[in-house]
Amino acid sequence: MSDQTTKAVILARGLGTRMRRADAAAALDDTQSSAADSGLKGMIPIGRPFLDYVISALADAAIKDVCLVIGPEHDRMRDYYSGEVELTRVRVHFAVQEKPLGTADAVLAAASFADGETVLALNSDNYYPIHTLRALRGLGSSGVAAFERDALVRLSNIDAERVAKMSLVEVDEGGLLKRIIEKPTAAQIEAHHGELLVGMNSWSFTPDIYDACRHIAPSSRGELEIQDAVQYARDEMGVPFTVLTFHDGVLDLSSRGDIAAVTEGLRHVEPRL
Repeated sequence: MSDQTTKAVILARGLGTRMRRADAAAALDDTQSSAADSGLKGMIPIGRPFLDYVISALADAAIKDVCLVIGPEHDRMRDYYSGEVELTRVRVHFAVQEKPLGTADAVLAAASFADGETVLALNSDNYYPIHTLRALRGLGSSGVAAFERDALVRLSNIDAERVAKMSLVEVDEGGLLKRIIEKPTAAQIEAHHGELLVGMNSWSFTPDIYDACRHIAPSSRGELEIQDAVQYARDEMGVPFTVLTFHDGVLDLSSRGDIAAVTEGLRHVEPRL
C-alpha cells in the first residue's frame, strides 16, 4: 500500500434539507436560488460551482482521482463533471448511493472506487485548508482532522452556536482517537480536559472502514453514521485513528445564509481542475 493516497471520496448525496429552507435575509441570484432549491449544495455557484473549489483543493494536495457519491437523480452533477468542465489535474468518478441512508452508507457506496487503497473522505459542503488535506493524504493510514473549537469560530463562517452542536473529538495520550461525542452536552464539555477539538467529517480511511460500515446499526436519526463506523473500527476491530489537530477555519456551506460569507472567503481562489 502506498504511503500517500491519491484518491478521495466526496459525500455529495445529502438531501440538503437546511439549504432548501427559504431565507429572506439571504440575497441570492436566480442561479443560486435554483441550486439551493434542489438541495445540491455542491453545485451552488460561487462564481463556479462550490464543488469546483473543493476538488481544486484536493488537486492542490496531490489527489489524482476523486469519486463523487451521488444519488440516482443527480444527473446535473454527473453531466457537469463528465464533460461540461475541463479536467486537467484530476479524474472524476461517480458512485451511486441509491437511498440517503447516511454517511456510512455513502462511504460504503464508494468501496469499489477505493479498490483496496486508502482514501480521503470529506463533505461536499466544506472547503478545507489545503494543508489539512495534504496532512491527511500523507498519513497513509486511518486518521481524522480535528479543528480547535475557538479557532474554528474565529476563522470560519461558522458561529459559536453552530459549532457547539458539532462532534467533539477526544484524543488519548498517544494522539489517537479515543471517541467521538455527537452533539456534546454542556456537562461533557465542562468535563473535557485539554483543547476542545471539533470533527468536520474529514478522514483518511483504510479498507477496514467498509467492514465497520457493514456492522453498525442505524443511529437515533435512523441513519448509518460514519462516526459510528469509525468508533466500531476502533473499538471492535482495533483500528487506530491518528488525530491531526489544526487551528484553522473551514468554510461551511450548509444553508442559504452561508452563501455570501463563503463567496467572500473564496474571492481570491481560482479553481483549477
